[in-house]
Amino acid sequence: MSEPRNTPSILIVDDDEGLLILLADAFRTGGCRVDTAASGAAALAYLAQHTPDLMLLDLKMKDLGGRALIERLQQENSLVPFVVVTGQGDERVAVEVMKEGALDYVTKDTRLLDRLPTVVSRALQVLERNRALAAAESERRRLEREILEISAREQQRIGEDLHDGLGQQLSAIEMLCAALKADVAAQPKLEKQVERIAQYIRESITLVRLVARGLAPVGEEPFALQGSLSELAVRTNSLGRLKCRLECPKPILLADREVALHFCRIAQEAVNNALKHSRAEEIVVRLTQGKDGLKLQISDDGSGLGKNEGEGMGLHVMRHRASSIGAELKIESKSGQGVTVTCTLRRHP
Repeated sequence: MSEPRNTPSILIVDDDEGLLILLADAFRTGGCRVDTAASGAAALAYLAQHTPDLMLLDLKMKDLGGRALIERLQQENSLVPFVVVTGQGDERVAVEVMKEGALDYVTKDTRLLDRLPTVVSRALQVLERNRALAAAESERRRLEREILEISAREQQRIGEDLHDGLGQQLSAIEMLCAALKADVAAQPKLEKQVERIAQYIRESITLVRLVARGLAPVGEEPFALQGSLSELAVRTNSLGRLKCRLECPKPILLADREVALHFCRIAQEAVNNALKHSRAEEIVVRLTQGKDGLKLQISDDGSGLGKNEGEGMGLHVMRHRASSIGAELKIESKSGQGVTVTCTLRRHP
């Protein structure tokens, strides 16, 4: 039998003492670490303390049958991967057990000792591949979270630089314009030009602050998410294209800044999508917290998603942000009845 990368551990459960010894010797010779249990009760006791890579399970035992043992382990959330060993004529039962999670089954006949190592080797290879895939998926998610965190920190830094650097310089220039305006008060034409320059500078300051706030939308304080969503509604209203309002029936404290940032970014993306595509007259941003967790909902009364809009980059980004914090994202759309984006974080108190 070919051996996986790590020495596999196998638990053999069978009340036939002679067969138990033969199987244990065969797999130890094949390079496995083997433990045995001569009854269902003994298997339960062993599994309460150990987690083998694979269990070989006899379906028919005197004290506790294989199916009953599987049910007990499922109830206790301690079921390990297993292969069924069954008597001849019980193949139908074995197939039913496979529906309950068995990796494979083999019948007790004269060829058992020849066929079982191949079945076990195949099962261990499947488990090894599954573990490798799970590890790769976990690493992928970790890297995605890290990229989002780095991006958020960089955006925060750029936003602060804009606000504290360029914003302050523009404010200083505005003050110089005010002084210059006083100096040219006797020259109305020149005074008017200085006032126009000052007006452009004030508009630039406002724009810089809006951009800075967009890059760093959430502060450190517990009410930051609620405040940021309120600012998003105000900024959207100021565009004059539609109405946008925030509904938050109760104040919500949120200490987790990462969650607050992703919720705010999801709201920004949903609002921007509505502005670009929906032809809506109103957008409602609703933030609530209850038994089902923290919920953010963005609804518009526009035309709904078009044929290809449901696969746009913005929606993919929202789904990714929700996934990175363990939240669920749901998008509902009906033609002529608008779009509702709902993000729910169930684990949040």
